Amino acid sequence: MVNQMNQAQLLHWIDMVSFAVVDITEYLDTHPQDEEALKYFDHYIDLRRSAMRAYADKYGPLTIDTANPGNYWTWSAQPLPWEGGNC
Repeated sequence: MVNQMNQAQLLHWIDMVSFAVVDITEYLDTHPQDEEALKYFDHYIDLRRSAMRAYADKYGPLTIDTANPGNYWTWSAQPLPWEGGNC
């Protein structure tokens, strides 16, 4: 699915799944034993990782943890989307 998205669509998808991860993380802060919530978290964290990796492969990394090993410090040399990057 993420491999068929253009840059703007992929960024929007990353925003959506990232919001879900933050939201469920806040819930899990007070309900750490909720098995369904943990499954939901695992699912959305996997979707986020996949989307971040797809974005990094196509357009360059958004965060240092998706930069290519050995090339960590050049990850921010590209114009990022909020700086007028190719979006």
